[in-house]
Amino acid sequence: MKRNFLKKSIARGLSVASVIVATSVGAQADNLADALVGAYNTSGLLEQNRALLRAADEDVALATATLRPVLNFIMSAQRNDTNAGSNIVPRTFSRRDTLTAQISATWLLYDSGGRQMSRAAAKETVLATRQQLLSVEQSVLLRAVSAYVNILLQGENVELRQNNLRLLQEELRAAQDRFDVGEVTRTDVALAESQVAAARSNLSTAQGGLVSARAEYLSAVGSEPGTLAGQPRMPAIPASIEQAQAVAMRTHPDILAAQHQVAAAELAIKAAQSDLGPSVSAGADFSYTDDLGSSSYSEDTSLSLTLNQPIYRGGSLLASVRRAMATRDASRGNLLNVQRQVLLSVNDAFVRLRVARASLSATAEQVRAAQVAFDGIREEATLGARTTLDVLSAEQELLDAATARISARSEESVAAYQLLAAQGLLTAERMQLGVQIYDPTLYYNLAKDAPSTLSKQSKDLDRVLKALGRN
Repeated sequence: MKRNFLKKSIARGLSVASVIVATSVGAQADNLADALVGAYNTSGLLEQNRALLRAADEDVALATATLRPVLNFIMSAQRNDTNAGSNIVPRTFSRRDTLTAQISATWLLYDSGGRQMSRAAAKETVLATRQQLLSVEQSVLLRAVSAYVNILLQGENVELRQNNLRLLQEELRAAQDRFDVGEVTRTDVALAESQVAAARSNLSTAQGGLVSARAEYLSAVGSEPGTLAGQPRMPAIPASIEQAQAVAMRTHPDILAAQHQVAAAELAIKAAQSDLGPSVSAGADFSYTDDLGSSSYSEDTSLSLTLNQPIYRGGSLLASVRRAMATRDASRGNLLNVQRQVLLSVNDAFVRLRVARASLSATAEQVRAAQVAFDGIREEATLGARTTLDVLSAEQELLDAATARISARSEESVAAYQLLAAQGLLTAERMQLGVQIYDPTLYYNLAKDAPSTLSKQSKDLDRVLKALGRN
């Protein structure tokens, strides 16, 4: 009967589906997909970086605005009081009130292509920021994966410790019964009592780990964990490290972001060089002045065309070019470093997954062998061929093997999704999550042309901001 009790205890300890009991009423995440959806929809980090992307979109609008004329309306009122006189002519006083309205327009017609280069650089920065948003998205989803798997791991660990405590309490009662009839000494009973006390301590530690795991899940996913469905389905894994690295070089957002940053830096050099060349600007002014104290008025109109060629500005022009070149070189160095870091991450994740799978296979055999050994030692103990210490040692080895097995299984799951992220494939779109995918082009297409206040695009932008709760 006791052996059957043990086998059932170990089976319960290795079960995944029923180790977590919901302790709160709220949204439940039945499987990993639900956890990822929750993380995607509630992440403040994603909201922060989406706002940064919209700010980068507006930089394109600002660059676009520099290509257009600038109009200003000016109105001024002026009062002039005059006291005049001499030693011969009595002093006289006069007052003149005037009102002037003026409209001025200036338009930079040509600047050696500098504004166009600045606008193109802003577009490259937008593309880089989009990739940085995807990188943040990957980190948010990977954190949710780790939180989900850790809940399962800690729950199984608690279940194992509970079963271990129940089993040791059985051993303690058996040792006490044998001591009462003189089959064992007081030392055997003390050993069993020590193991029970240690099991209680380990159970408390495991329960604390589960509480911490639940708190991390709430932080990562945005809701309390319910009854989880079990270990997640393993994603497709490349056949070799080389294949995984090839995918990462093409798709990883960190690499793509760094490439766009290099392109932006190249365009910034051309924009700085344009400041060395000439610029042509046109201007137009119309003013109307009314003398409020009489019927007189005046109207003035002026047109201008100005050519400006910098000759010397204290060396600042060439310094700006050199500075842009240095920034470009730094961007190139960053790209090389990011590529190497991504390849290293792929290698680490692939090796971690391979080690986890080997460990899972080995620990499964370890559990089987430890179970056989424990059953045999316990049977021999009933015949007097083994001591209580032998039984307790075998039980501890079985517990250690079972703990190692659930740890290896959790490690395999996390490593598989870490490899997915290392390749740049752990995104809501590629994972086909049931969420409304954030479209970075929607806001950009409305903002890039710097629409005027009364235009349809501007009103559409207002509706987008209202939908985002940001206006």
